[in-house]
Amino acid sequence: MLLIHCPYCDETLPEVEFAYAGEAHIARPENPSEMSDEDWQEFLFMRTNTKGPYYERWRHLHGCGRFFNAVRDTVSDKFLTTYQAGAPRPDLDTLLPPQAEGGK
Repeated sequence: MLLIHCPYCDETLPEVEFAYAGEAHIARPENPSEMSDEDWQEFLFMRTNTKGPYYERWRHLHGCGRFFNAVRDTVSDKFLTTYQAGAPRPDLDTLLPPQAEGGK
């Protein structure tokens, strides 16, 4: 079971309390009806899809109802941190364990 920490409620609860809301820190269109079909398709479906730490947007659906951001490792599926919407991206160097020297 995935446990997610809500930075607003300050509670760590099971994943079923939350809803995934896409990639974080991307420009969302103000008026999608004015976008071309190609631009709308690009916005909806094209994401960075990185392997490793990934900035995501979540909503505490069955709690406070607020959106927040998270950094989740897509390899291990573990949340590295969560933080309030509008806050700057946390520095990954402070979240990841140091790499062993000389290792590959």
